[in-house]
Amino acid sequence: MKPRAVYFLPAYSTATRGRGKTLSSFLERAGLTRVISRQDLVAVKVHFGEPGNRTFLGPEFIRPVIDAITARKGRPFLTDTNTLYVGQRTDSVRHLATAIRHGFDFNTIGAPVIIADGLRGNAGVSVTLPAPGGSEVTVAPEISACDALVVATHFKGHLAYGFGGSIKNLGMGCTNRAGKMYVHALIAPSVDASRCTGCGTCLKWCGYGAIAVRRKKARIDPKRCVGCAECISVCPEHAVEISWKTKSLEESNRRLAEVARGVVIGKEHKVFFLNFLFNITPNCDCLPWSDPLMVPDLGILASTDPVAVDQASVDLVNGAEALPGAELSSGKEAGGDKFRGAFPKIPWHLQLEWGEKLGLGGQALVDLSYAAYLHDIGKVRVPDDILGKEGQLSDDEWAEMKQHPEHGADILSEKVFLAGAAEIVKAHHERFDGS
Repeated sequence: MKPRAVYFLPAYSTATRGRGKTLSSFLERAGLTRVISRQDLVAVKVHFGEPGNRTFLGPEFIRPVIDAITARKGRPFLTDTNTLYVGQRTDSVRHLATAIRHGFDFNTIGAPVIIADGLRGNAGVSVTLPAPGGSEVTVAPEISACDALVVATHFKGHLAYGFGGSIKNLGMGCTNRAGKMYVHALIAPSVDASRCTGCGTCLKWCGYGAIAVRRKKARIDPKRCVGCAECISVCPEHAVEISWKTKSLEESNRRLAEVARGVVIGKEHKVFFLNFLFNITPNCDCLPWSDPLMVPDLGILASTDPVAVDQASVDLVNGAEALPGAELSSGKEAGGDKFRGAFPKIPWHLQLEWGEKLGLGGQALVDLSYAAYLHDIGKVRVPDDILGKEGQLSDDEWAEMKQHPEHGADILSEKVFLAGAAEIVKAHHERFDGS
């Protein structure tokens, strides 16, 4: 599948004002309004955060998305599905209460919250994938029924898939309990007895009676385990691991991409993806705590292509230098593989490869790549005496220098194949406050 444009709004640590206004203009340029028609029922897929977690995507990022949809005369609602693991988002009652406690109420957001897979997470709609596979997957009914879908994702690491981005938000976050079990079925946790202290933390978090502590060692019953992997996340001694095999790794990523593909069937040209690269942790927002950040805040990526937007996100994270205290075994340098550093045994590229194979999107980041190389091309129109001046620029000279993004966009827009890159180049010095 030919990849579509990926748009990038960089984060600057000094830009703390006017975030909503700048994000709104970015959404317009990136094409959000082109997927929304008048009176569309628009599902905005978010993660409301597990209590105790501090790095989930907050309401301040979501409100501009809602406002942009409403301005287009769409009818937005926030949505998520209930979790497979036992926590405060296992059923719709606790899930809604958690969303409200975390600031996702109507007065703050301007849209209602609807949990998409029913009271207990069992509601689902069967969808048949296109040939050659033709597999049948399950999609949450309210997501299946909506006219348009906006997937707002907090991009971060993930212990089972290396990273959690738009593909995972589709493949795990838009299906019901049965769909989650289908994807997770090949995750087989096992206990390293040499590390296990028998503290019982995993026992408290398992909602399926699959764990017992005998002789001060935890044991997992594979017949009862549903593969939710919560025991792996909560073990303070890191004694629980996934017993991956090559075939199960391939199959689990294929299933994740299958469900993701099923979610967007029937919504061609009606799905929009936003990856927010802020508070980037090695683990997901389902944990009741937040790990040390891996890299600085990087910005926001937008596309109608989930594979391309995830690949761009990976590239940006790996291109950054790790923050002090980041819990990475390797890859801390700029250009190092942060996700392998967090989870050495997880080949994160598999979900991208399967997404491309199943027609979900493409990995080649044409517009972003061109923009990265050509972002300063507009300086060819800045006089040499200003570019080469030693010492401080005058006010007039500085004003001339600041025109180079506009010059660059003008130059690139003369070529049809660089039109997408021109938009990125034009905004590459824009801050959240619009300056």
